[in-house]
Amino acid sequence: MLSLLGYGMIVVFMILIMTKKLSALTALTIIPILFALIAGFGGEMGDMMIEGLKKVAPTAIMVIFAILYFCTMFDTGLFDPIIRFFLRIIDGDPVKAVMCTALLAAMVSLDGDGSTTYMICVTAMLPLFKRIRLDPLALTCVVFLSGSVTNLLPWGGPLARVSASLKVESSELFIPLIPSMICGLVGVLVLSWYIGIRERRRLGKLSIQTNGHGSVIEEDAESYLPAINEVNDELRRPKMFWLNATLTLALMASLVMELLPLSVLFMVAFAIALLINYPHLDAQRQRIAAHAPAALNQTSIFLAAGIFAGILSGTGMVNAMSNTLLDVLPQSWGPYLAPITALISLPGTFFMSNDAFYYGVLPVLAEAAKAYGIDPVEIGRASLVGQPVHLLSPLVASTYLLVGLAGVEFSDHQKYTFKWAFLLCMVFLGSGLLLGLYPVYSVAS
Repeated sequence: MLSLLGYGMIVVFMILIMTKKLSALTALTIIPILFALIAGFGGEMGDMMIEGLKKVAPTAIMVIFAILYFCTMFDTGLFDPIIRFFLRIIDGDPVKAVMCTALLAAMVSLDGDGSTTYMICVTAMLPLFKRIRLDPLALTCVVFLSGSVTNLLPWGGPLARVSASLKVESSELFIPLIPSMICGLVGVLVLSWYIGIRERRRLGKLSIQTNGHGSVIEEDAESYLPAINEVNDELRRPKMFWLNATLTLALMASLVMELLPLSVLFMVAFAIALLINYPHLDAQRQRIAAHAPAALNQTSIFLAAGIFAGILSGTGMVNAMSNTLLDVLPQSWGPYLAPITALISLPGTFFMSNDAFYYGVLPVLAEAAKAYGIDPVEIGRASLVGQPVHLLSPLVASTYLLVGLAGVEFSDHQKYTFKWAFLLCMVFLGSGLLLGLYPVYSVAS
């Protein structure tokens, strides 16, 4: 009975959010409460929900302050010199243009917000791509794939969802993933080089420093940065560039070394960033108010996921569901559940939203894997393999922003990018298997 209710709850949840009848926040909160009442757990729901919220609270806090920190760094202009540097060294070379675009997207997407990445990268690089007649699909492809790698950072949506769903620490998921992410980024850069070579053969090298008559002209890199020019110059802190860069590098090093919990590190870093860049209280309040909507939007969903996971676990539904899955799963497949989960994540996250897959399907797979001695953290890492393909799904709103800014058709972007997104998933899977991130276990006795 519990198994039937559990699967019914997940199906109803997925249908409601995929048909946009309810928002993810509303569905994650209301649906488990209704099914817990049906199962007769009305008097115990409060404790279950509080327990679930306790598990996801560190992740929610980390996401809040990570978003606030990186948005503040963008306000200060930390990335402006990097963008200008890229524009100066490109000099009309398609190979440099495409590769610099991939690197820029990797850096800008550190804030975990795909929409911000697309707006900054496309508005900065599209005028240059048009000037030297590069295919805009090359721009959308490399920005998209580069962002899909850094989207796996702890404050990005996918990994934070896995952490909330499985109630595990973000650092346990993220730290072992770093070598695989580096492999993925190298793969994107190799692809960028290949696309650039292909574009160079098609067009040749066109210098942006000469006019139609061959005489040299000087162009300010600012002319290619409409996104930057639109930002209030009063927020920029060019004199603080090296201090902000040092603070950011120290934060990244501390994350890897696990000097403190991730949530605490970002709280401290954000406090320091505000103090050194905007020492006046009014300015600090304005920066927090400006970026609070983005932080609240992400965090509210993770807190709601805590209620969903708490009820799913507290009622015993997830155990009953995993037992049912084990009954139908061939025993010979059990030890391979980690790589199987990685492969399932490609179509799973393409045809479902991240919320549906990570909060609905993943807990069942993780619980079933326990019977074979597979740690839920390993299943969680494996479930992230399909993210490059997921972002091509028509269910992902930010991708429409990308193609809209670049002036290309969504279907053309899918056709151009899909094979490369699939190969990037295989890079994640292959490197993960070599690194032992998705191990094969013997059947538990």
